[in-house]
Amino acid sequence: MARMVWRAMSEDLDRRGFLARLWTWGLGIMAGAAAWTSWDFLQPVAGQSGGPVATVTPDEIPAETVIEIAAMRGYLTESEGEIVPIWWKCPHLGCKVPWCESSGQFECPCHGSVFSRIGEYRRGPAPRGMDRYEFEIIDGVVVPDTSKVIRGAPAGTPETIDEPPKGPECID
Repeated sequence: MARMVWRAMSEDLDRRGFLARLWTWGLGIMAGAAAWTSWDFLQPVAGQSGGPVATVTPDEIPAETVIEIAAMRGYLTESEGEIVPIWWKCPHLGCKVPWCESSGQFECPCHGSVFSRIGEYRRGPAPRGMDRYEFEIIDGVVVPDTSKVIRGAPAGTPETIDEPPKGPECID
């Protein structure tokens, strides 16, 4: 029985035909894997599409520094009586931009962009200032909506606050 199957296969398919089919199937599987990976990569991450995030009361927001709110993936500060919710993502390549307490400004560790306390562009390769969130005050709590992003002002726009660096920078 095994000889008959082998003989039937060997008569229908020579070595060249076998390799051609093998390459066709291999390339088809690779193309399918590439398509699947691309499709999966382009889909939004579940649970991270944004929305309202209850944070703190306006009285808890500092005027001279910032507080990090992990739930909103950003920072809160106050400037001239206005609440400023800032997204922590660098507009250059998307790195998380930490607050540097010693200099009193945001400093991107990836490529050296620097932003003021309210996220305005100061220097570096970033094309604009840090993005902000729209927000509401609901029941006495600041509620930024992380699905509603306001793009930062373009590089070269004059700063609205006059706060030079307080001290040494955190990045070199």
